Amino acid sequence: MLTKPDTSEREEAIAQVWALISAGNYAPGDRLPPERELIDRLGMSRTTLRRALEALEREGAIWRHVGKGTFVAGHGGPGAAGSLAELSRQLTPVRMMQARLCIEPAIAREAAIHASGEAIIRMKLAKDRAAAAPNWADYETHDDLFHRSIAEAADNILLLSLFDQLNQVRRAVAWGNVERKSECPPREHTSFAEHDRIAAAIEARDANAAQEAMRRHLGSVSARLYEAS
Repeated sequence: MLTKPDTSEREEAIAQVWALISAGNYAPGDRLPPERELIDRLGMSRTTLRRALEALEREGAIWRHVGKGTFVAGHGGPGAAGSLAELSRQLTPVRMMQARLCIEPAIAREAAIHASGEAIIRMKLAKDRAAAAPNWADYETHDDLFHRSIAEAADNILLLSLFDQLNQVRRAVAWGNVERKSECPPREHTSFAEHDRIAAAIEARDANAAQEAMRRHLGSVSARLYEAS
């Protein structure tokens, strides 16, 4: 059974991977060595490496494409978000949601047109894991992965990069403004059914329905989180 690295081990692994990227003079869009080579060069287990890569991907430092590899993203590394961090301080939650409504429905539409079978499987897995999450932290992680899997399914590097930057700002803007009244999402949490409709439309290759389902979902999120503020 795989064991989860503790926080200090994970942070050290993240620092090691980013140091390798910096020392190797990798430019945005460059592909990193395969996992087996990284494991040998960094002297860490596969589990630890994958946790580090997952964290770096969430931060927008890298992006991964199944079957093609791991690539350096186009904006800074850990702790170096720079303009994105400044943007986060200036942006209100309402403006952030307006930006999501402009971009993510269009990405969902593209996903319905271009998603591979593997991309659809990853999207549905993230959706199901979000629905089964035992607490809000796990739900937010898998909800994040669900939305990113849709951006990956669109099969457009520029759209994925835009999504990652938007998502990084979203985390910084939204998390401090969300108050939870329960320890985990209730069974009737509206996002579950909304995710189902988005995923079903993408799987059915219905671009119009996917776009509309994402638009309605983000509108629901916006109303639920910020209507009272």
